[in-house]
Amino acid sequence: MITIVGTGAGGGLLARELAKNGIEVTIFEKGPYIDSKDAYNYYNQYAPDIDLLATTCIGGSTIVSMANMVRALDEELHEFGIDLTAEYEYVENLVGVHELDDSHIGKGTQLFLDAASELGLEVSKMPKAIREDECIQCGKCAFGCPVDAKWTAKDFVDEAVEAGATLISDAEVMDIIFCNLKACGVRYAKDDEIKVHKTDKVVLCAGAIDSAIILKNSGIADAGRELFFDPFVSVGGYLKDINFNTEVQMAGLVVGKNFVLAPHFSSFIKGNIPYGDVEDKDILSIMVKTPDECKGYVHTDGYVRKTNTINDIRYLAEGVATAGFILQKAGVDPKTIGSTVYRGAHPGGTAAIGKVVDKNLETEIDNLFVCDASVLPISPGKPPILTILALSKRLADYLSKK
Repeated sequence: MITIVGTGAGGGLLARELAKNGIEVTIFEKGPYIDSKDAYNYYNQYAPDIDLLATTCIGGSTIVSMANMVRALDEELHEFGIDLTAEYEYVENLVGVHELDDSHIGKGTQLFLDAASELGLEVSKMPKAIREDECIQCGKCAFGCPVDAKWTAKDFVDEAVEAGATLISDAEVMDIIFCNLKACGVRYAKDDEIKVHKTDKVVLCAGAIDSAIILKNSGIADAGRELFFDPFVSVGGYLKDINFNTEVQMAGLVVGKNFVLAPHFSSFIKGNIPYGDVEDKDILSIMVKTPDECKGYVHTDGYVRKTNTINDIRYLAEGVATAGFILQKAGVDPKTIGSTVYRGAHPGGTAAIGKVVDKNLETEIDNLFVCDASVLPISPGKPPILTILALSKRLADYLSKK
């Protein structure tokens, strides 16, 4: 029996693969089973001074993701003896990764692509896992898709349950139970009771914050001593009747040395644009996302401390300046350009490969594994979902043979 804690990218695929291989699987999820359209109600708050985007519900943060699917950290993972080539191909086919059809590339996104190309930047369409025949182009990806037109890990959880897995939602795993120095169960809270679940192996897929808390509560002191997330802002300005806010978001991509840019509308940007009465339909904006150095800490009570280095700020400034040039080239009046506040996404690195887990994602405790963004050795500065899916496929194959 294998117990999986968490239902995001790592936990969802792992549960699907193991259950379909006939392995007895129990899945724990701290949050509820919800309709995708309601996902915006389940964003977390880790600390009053940190705006870090993550959700707690079936599907984890994939349910509010943009379904962006890019390969990341190939060279860094090779240093640990991990080659994900075959796994990438498997999961890309499984979730249908592709560039969106032209029918789903809106006017604002096309302006972004054309302007960036004219400036000589490395530009492409963003690989995504969205089904165009179902997508209504409402611009609501980050709130939870109202028509379930994008892939989320919730899809895999449903498949796992259909294949025989047991799902226990609204259940918070607190720590790991050990027998003869091996993981043999979890202690969890549900319905105002503390309960125990016995198992043969445990895989933590609860996300970089919660997985670190569980590891720390279980005596693995090195967990949570480091933390990265991808800092980002959205920069935008006035372009009358562009209607970019209703487009499929982040359908384009510019890759710089220290940042990535993607066309992205934020509901927070309107109040920061210095131009009269601006409506959402009149804004063209770009997300600026950078990697950061792993300077942070996760406390056992869930409090998250994060600091930024000079390089973190410099990279963000470089990206913001480049985004400004693209907006101006696309027709935005530079005097109207404003920005959202600094935020963070894709937390990770709290149980990094080579520090807390080995190349098979196993901790110093036998039969205790981790498979989420916690294990990434450095910040990718890109959406990590595809890399986590590939690592999960690799772990599923390993556990199926063990």
